[in-house]
Amino acid sequence: MMFESKLLTFVNNLTMKLFIFIVLILWGLPSTFLRSDFRKIVYKTNDWKINIKPIFLKEIKGLLFNIYPGDDKYLKSRNLYRIYLIIYLILFIIYLNL
Repeated sequence: MMFESKLLTFVNNLTMKLFIFIVLILWGLPSTFLRSDFRKIVYKTNDWKINIKPIFLKEIKGLLFNIYPGDDKYLKSRNLYRIYLIIYLILFIIYLNL
């Protein structure tokens, strides 16, 4: 009886971990578009190569601070990207703790 209980708990935890893993993958799909949009605004370019360049400092400043106060497109993109990343972080922490 105790073995069955432990087995059931293990299976439930494994199922939940797999479910959260799939949610993480699905939630990660829009990251390419959100980050690309945000980087193009921060670096003020429409060049696709900005997505593959390893430039992070200005991007991180733009994410944490308000580098373009009057730019509504920047503010909307930054806030959406922040919310997205916070939810992604929460999902990842849940996944690690299962």
